[in-house]
Amino acid sequence: MKVVIVGGVAGGATAAARLRRLDERAEIVVFERSGYVSYANCGLPYYIGGVIEDPEELTLQTPQSFFERFRVDMRVHHEVTALHPDKKTVSVKNLRTGEQFEEPYDKLILSPGAKPTQPRLPGAGLEKLFTLRTVEDTFRIKNYIDAHHPRSAVLAGGGFIGLELAENLRLLGMEVTIVQRPKQLMNPFDADMAAFIHSEVRRHGVRLELGRTVEGFAERDGGVDVLLRDAPPLHADMVVLAIGVTPDTALAKEAGLALGLKGSILVNDRMETSVPDIYAVGDAVQVKHSVTGQDVLLSLAGPANKQGRIAADNICGGDSRYRGSQGSLVLQAFDLTAAATGVKEEAAQKAGLKTDTVVLSPMSHAGYYPGGRLMTMKVVFEQGSYRLLGAQIVGYEGVDKRIDVLAAAIHAGMTAPQLKDLDLAYAPPYSSAKDPVNMAGFMAENLAKGVVKQFHIGDVDALPRDGSVTLLDVRTAQEYAGGHIEGFANIPVDELRGRLGELEPAKPVYVICQSGLRSYIACRILAGYGYETYNFSGGFRFYDAVTGDRRLIEQAAPCGMDQ
Repeated sequence: MKVVIVGGVAGGATAAARLRRLDERAEIVVFERSGYVSYANCGLPYYIGGVIEDPEELTLQTPQSFFERFRVDMRVHHEVTALHPDKKTVSVKNLRTGEQFEEPYDKLILSPGAKPTQPRLPGAGLEKLFTLRTVEDTFRIKNYIDAHHPRSAVLAGGGFIGLELAENLRLLGMEVTIVQRPKQLMNPFDADMAAFIHSEVRRHGVRLELGRTVEGFAERDGGVDVLLRDAPPLHADMVVLAIGVTPDTALAKEAGLALGLKGSILVNDRMETSVPDIYAVGDAVQVKHSVTGQDVLLSLAGPANKQGRIAADNICGGDSRYRGSQGSLVLQAFDLTAAATGVKEEAAQKAGLKTDTVVLSPMSHAGYYPGGRLMTMKVVFEQGSYRLLGAQIVGYEGVDKRIDVLAAAIHAGMTAPQLKDLDLAYAPPYSSAKDPVNMAGFMAENLAKGVVKQFHIGDVDALPRDGSVTLLDVRTAQEYAGGHIEGFANIPVDELRGRLGELEPAKPVYVICQSGLRSYIACRILAGYGYETYNFSGGFRFYDAVTGDRRLIEQAAPCGMDQ
């Protein structure tokens, strides 16, 4: 059996190694257009910033090491230019010599990945305009910085690459601006959770121009003007386009394979395309979201590696199935860690799901043990069934641990209240006896059992200020004086029982504190005396961060702009 693989990075390299482990006698040939195989895309920005010093650390395997270990024929600088399913061959061009030839196959795996999205804008071909996707792209940017010592950069796009590159360019002392059309960074997060990422990025001196549309680029004064709609241009010494990726599927289209979203390759759960004996994996394929069941594109290394393994299994006679993508992710943004899994609230609602959430601000470990840091957690679940749909966490220590627990819980089909039952490891340096994940479960259980009702940040402005309801802030007088929501009166929770006479029993009471705990206690006190109560989800800390971020964005965005 001869297997040809187009693309030798995540999915392709994994498929090649798995094929060899399953079939010692198979002939395996991999064609990779670039000069590198099995490299770490996620590490590229950190080489530019000097965090990773040795360029060899970017490649997990070389063609030589792959051959020595697996006897796989890895041919770099070879571009597959056409597929011929009718005669089961591919056309190949050796980019070093110009030689062109046809290579036969019994089975074909397509792992072409995705390419940086490059809009057709004026000036898009300027020399000081870069993209970052391959090792060669990385060396080009690194060499330019080393040679010209630019002092400023504009990054068009605020996803993984934009954020990671912003951090690394700041490490080099450069002035950095991120500009993009959406009014938030990191689309997998809800806007309220993205506010914490914005705050951290601004704190480290990165300028955010959110809600701006880039309309072109122009050379000026030795640098580049980034032309914006309805706003003055942004000038910088260099510009990096990081506005997303597009499936690289021209070969599949020309060969007549069935295509899906944005021209991606359609596959079944065995990673088989519409053409017999051709499989496809990685960023180029359309998959099902495991939570919503919707068709999605997810450019993440984990799914690509799993898909490569599945394709290899099935080529070798197995019956492996891809169960869908959940979209679990984690990233570092300066000192902050941000992570998400499943679907965010906005996406769940667009998918037709009725949602509710709990928002909490737990410590990373036991409060009495030194060094604990606050994190902010948002857990999304379905109304009625309480099925877990997604989670987002921003914080410092312990974020990755909790998101992985929640990812496993979503995969297992658990409900939000069942999180309380998870038996999680505890020691003071690492957690609390009631882990943050357990706490989210306790909160969801209280909602499910009617112990407490809540209101959310989107409800605050609509609350009547005409005296028909009671708006109550139960923080200390000092906290209240430091900032509060207009219309909320202050009675500290520890004084509440003695001041019940100030509240009218017939009026519903909407209660807020700093994080949601004291207001929950206040709600239970008031409920004991017959009051109808609602607890604010997330507390004033959450409200202040989100509304403060919104003000900054709205103040910066031009009026009347097409969003």
